[in-house]
Amino acid sequence: MKKKIFKIVGIVVVLIIALLIAIPFFLEAKIGDIIKNNVNNNLNATLDFEEADLSLIKSFPNAEVGLKKVTLINKAPFEGDTLFASDQVALKMGLGELFKGAGEPIGIRSLTIDGALLNMTIDEQENASFDIAKEDTSTPETSQTSSTEGFSFDMQSYEISNAKIVYNDRAAGMKLVIEEMQHKGNGDLSLTTSELQTNTNALVSFEMDSTNYLNRNKVQLDALVGIDLNENKYSFLKNEAYVNQLPLVFDGFVKVNENNQEIDISFKTPSSDFKNFLAVIPETYSKNIENVKTTGNFIVEGEFNGVVDEEHIPKFNIKINSENASFKYPDLPKSVRNVFIDTEIINTSGIVEDTRVDIERLSFMIDEDKFNMNAKISELMGNTKVDAHIDGRMNLANIEKAYPVPPGLNLKGLLVADVNTAFDMNSIEKKQYANTKTNGNLKLSDFEYKSEEIPNPVKLKTTQMTFNPKTVTLNELSGSTGKTDFSATGTINNLLGFMFNDEMVEGNFNLTSNTFALNDFMVEEESAEDNSGSEDEKGTSKGSTTEEKIKIPSFLDATINASANTVLYDNLTLKDVKGTLRIKDEKATLSNMTSSIFDGKMAFNGEVSTKEETPSFAMKLDMQKLEIAETFQSLELFKSLAPIAQILQGKLDSDIQLSGKLTDDLLPDLLTLSGNILANVMTREINSEKAPLLSALDGKLDFIDLQKLNLDELKTKLSFENGLVNVKPFTLKYKDIAINVDGNHSFDRKLNYKAVMEVPAKYLGKEVNKLIAEIDDSSLQNLTVPVVANIGGNYSSPNVSTDLTAGIKSLTNQLVEIQKQKLINKGKDKAKDLIGKVLNKNKSKTDSAKAANTKEDVKNVIGGILGGAKKDTVNEAATDTVKKTDEDVVKEKAKNILGGLLGGKKKETDQKSSGN
Repeated sequence: MKKKIFKIVGIVVVLIIALLIAIPFFLEAKIGDIIKNNVNNNLNATLDFEEADLSLIKSFPNAEVGLKKVTLINKAPFEGDTLFASDQVALKMGLGELFKGAGEPIGIRSLTIDGALLNMTIDEQENASFDIAKEDTSTPETSQTSSTEGFSFDMQSYEISNAKIVYNDRAAGMKLVIEEMQHKGNGDLSLTTSELQTNTNALVSFEMDSTNYLNRNKVQLDALVGIDLNENKYSFLKNEAYVNQLPLVFDGFVKVNENNQEIDISFKTPSSDFKNFLAVIPETYSKNIENVKTTGNFIVEGEFNGVVDEEHIPKFNIKINSENASFKYPDLPKSVRNVFIDTEIINTSGIVEDTRVDIERLSFMIDEDKFNMNAKISELMGNTKVDAHIDGRMNLANIEKAYPVPPGLNLKGLLVADVNTAFDMNSIEKKQYANTKTNGNLKLSDFEYKSEEIPNPVKLKTTQMTFNPKTVTLNELSGSTGKTDFSATGTINNLLGFMFNDEMVEGNFNLTSNTFALNDFMVEEESAEDNSGSEDEKGTSKGSTTEEKIKIPSFLDATINASANTVLYDNLTLKDVKGTLRIKDEKATLSNMTSSIFDGKMAFNGEVSTKEETPSFAMKLDMQKLEIAETFQSLELFKSLAPIAQILQGKLDSDIQLSGKLTDDLLPDLLTLSGNILANVMTREINSEKAPLLSALDGKLDFIDLQKLNLDELKTKLSFENGLVNVKPFTLKYKDIAINVDGNHSFDRKLNYKAVMEVPAKYLGKEVNKLIAEIDDSSLQNLTVPVVANIGGNYSSPNVSTDLTAGIKSLTNQLVEIQKQKLINKGKDKAKDLIGKVLNKNKSKTDSAKAANTKEDVKNVIGGILGGAKKDTVNEAATDTVKKTDEDVVKEKAKNILGGLLGGKKKETDQKSSGN
């Protein structure tokens, strides 16, 4: 019997375990749907999650539902905004809750949220993103049943970890951020009256009207809260909080009514030790205060009471008081003493705009230096009004000797101030500075400021400012940083707007300098080129690099009349620099700027902008009488635009228009440049040893000595874009040779040029000149041959090819043809003379005399025609001719000679007759 009982029990246990394992597989989808439906049916927002897990074993006898990647997305007017998100949400409930119908409420006993974001926003029209409850449109009868829909909370514990809460009230200009929040509570919330023990740790930031009152300040709260659900009243029974390191104890209650909330809370510091004051300061700056020696007292106490509704806040009065206190850090040589603080933050009406701050006294001393301040700040949440007075004398170097300032911050100098100011924020926001009243004097001498954010310490020898109702007059400012010295005077038109309203500094200044080095204002910035995240032994990320960038200050809206004896820019030295500099919106506009450089003068106008990630510029330059060698040796831009000019010795006039991008140190990025140059070169001599191109040309053109080129008043125009320089055609002179040049080259000095030369024939060698002499024609002395030189390759290793050989060959053929034609023409002329002589011979002469004359004439003609035929052959021909009868011989020979000269063929009969 016992065995059967154990067997039945075992079977039941196995069935129960099997059911506990199997049920979740059937209910997970149902649970997910129930949760989504309950939420989405009751809220004007959309709940979703990636996955719903159900476990009946993990929290047995309770069921646990886990939701992963939960989101609650707003609908209009915040369409698409995330109101709530969480990595994990876990709900614990009784097993019976799993089997309820779709319209029945689910009882939640425990809630755990991890990695949550709660993003609450109130827009300018005062719409609240968290106001997502649907309006109840049911009748009173049906509302009783509908009120049971959704969830019921019989909660015993809850926990929120790694949470972030953002409350952004744009209408009021207020933002509260709670980060890294860890919060948990324990108590039986199913009871009508209960106690909830809570623990909270978080970092709190609070900003109002662009002023940070808290910046990631550490807050810790241990609170025992009494809960009365009948009256909706929550009482603080036993509570202690820490703001930074300042302890506060408080009590009171918050009661939630239908139309408002009642608040009655008081708090105070549990002790009056002056360490409480240091505890208010963020721990990063106050450091460890445990070993700080203090005297005197510091008390913070206050109370909030009243109602909270759409028109009211609680009335409050917060008092901060300290009398004749002092403190000294153990590792610092000096102490801060005679500390007096008497301040109240008050609202007596419950109207938010009526909040005011009264600083009756704030003063302290370091050594014999003393600082005093008093101020009244009214309408803190509305049109804030300030009436303040500051006076004192302070050796700034003593501050770090008495208080632990941030690392890398080193101050030196003597500050003397006596300033009164009265203004309201509306006037500042509307730039109605005439409504403000500020007067007094401030003097800062021997000031030195060091920081890791600037490359060199800034040293101010003398600074004097006079505060007037509308402006601040900079009477004197002289100082130095690195190699740079400067002296300035001027006016600032909106110092209050810059200090309180995030405006740019507006002003006009006169700046003079003996030496102004641009590199002194370069700052190092980190750029992550490799996101691998690896670190070296020192813990520095290997993927990040530091680079120096020159940035035009974004807070400046100023006109500066500048004058500097020497300006150092990269490797350039500019002398006697003068002009006007307009700085606004991270752009510097230069006008009427003049300078001496490379023994010449330069005027320039243009602009430089560092607003975008890559700086840009546009510039017009007028250069007069610049030394060519120095210009092209020092300016990388000119080296790329005209590399051949480096060999020239002389002066240069040039008009330049160019624009493009800049590198981080404000040097032109050559591959982005576009523009044009008009240059006029006045050359004394050429240094061809530095020019591989001239050596290559000399090797190809023996008839030209390029060192003797005539470059007087050479003018050329260049245009460039996308790294390519195009040269407009121009002409060079070498003796009586004109050289026409055009083409282009790239900024990496790849050449593509053509030089066309009209070369007189006399320069083309002995053979050509011998032919010309033999022809003996004066018109050939001006004969020219076109020679083309094609130049390619790179400037340092150019390739030069010419058609000189083909040109000389063509010229030689041409001269031979001229000589041949000239000989033919000469023969024709002599034949004509012979015929005339023969036909007009006097028949009365003797036969022997006739024969002799005929023989001589024919011999001369044939000799001339053949141009050097053997004399014997001529004599034989002449003797044969004499044997004929006088008249026949003359006729026949004349006929034969004409036929030979005119290219006619002899007939057979004539040949036979001749043979006889």
